[in-house]
Amino acid sequence: MFDRLMAWLARHPNALPERMVRGGFLAAADVTWALHIGSVRQLERNLAHVLSWRDGTDPDRRTLRKLSRKGMRSYFTYFSEAMTVGARSKEQLLARIHGSGDGFEAIKHQAGSEGTGSAPIAMGHQGNWDYDGFWAQFDVAPVTTVAEKLANREMLDAFVSIREHLGMTIFLTGTPKLTERLEEALRTPHTLVPLLADRDLSRHGEFVNAFGSFIRVARGPAAIAFDTGTPLFVVNTYREKLSGERRRLARTPYGYVCEVSGPIDVERYRSMPREEAIRCICQDWVDIWARGIAAHPEDWHMLQPIFLEDLDMERLKDVPEELRAQATMSR
Repeated sequence: MFDRLMAWLARHPNALPERMVRGGFLAAADVTWALHIGSVRQLERNLAHVLSWRDGTDPDRRTLRKLSRKGMRSYFTYFSEAMTVGARSKEQLLARIHGSGDGFEAIKHQAGSEGTGSAPIAMGHQGNWDYDGFWAQFDVAPVTTVAEKLANREMLDAFVSIREHLGMTIFLTGTPKLTERLEEALRTPHTLVPLLADRDLSRHGEFVNAFGSFIRVARGPAAIAFDTGTPLFVVNTYREKLSGERRRLARTPYGYVCEVSGPIDVERYRSMPREEAIRCICQDWVDIWARGIAAHPEDWHMLQPIFLEDLDMERLKDVPEELRAQATMSR
């Protein structure tokens, strides 16, 4: 039912005032949070890892509940924005997001109009990555990226249409020779290849240390960076309150910061065997990304099991034996 509503909104973005859509989605977020369903409980377990690692102590229930409510509202806000983005003007969207971070000037120099290269980016499910992709083409370079091939064809078509409308080139997971196509894009000047990589439970994922535990991330960003010899950047996206002229132009009380970090010099690992190098690069970007999540955990949209302690070891393939034993002991 909810998927059908979102797909309808994506096809009719002007049908309802944005304030009404946002309010409806926030109300749905609050109801979902109050019911404390499984996905909310999982979000709280994930956030508990982040807070324990950041603060050095286990968070109490009240703290977790307060943070998970903010997280659910951020998560539902993303969907309300994504489904109605077709009704937003270029000026509105650009007022809603801006770039920052110690890697921002570097990525413009590498892949922007002043450079001659391209840039792979590792990022997670945080903030509004669709706004990131739209903004990037104006302040840095156009985006080529990958969208998950959803079983729900209506929702898949909606998300692909939204991102193409925003100026992105989209490949679907499962596309033949996908890695080769992404590497080909990286060999094209003035191209960004950002990949959502903070969760990958396939046998091709890479286990890395994160928040005092282990998570399995996608190898894509590290692999294409290493194979093309292109420095890898890391992005965290989080919400900020707008004021003044930006708020007037954006026509919404909140916008986003696209915080760029890096780059990671993949050539440092050139003497290693490829598999070991990719493992090290994955750990490098996760170390940077984790600090950004810890600074803004309410905008991390991770409602699925991700940490080693929550994974089903009987179904998960290719888990190192030492990690499998650790997961068994922690239960």
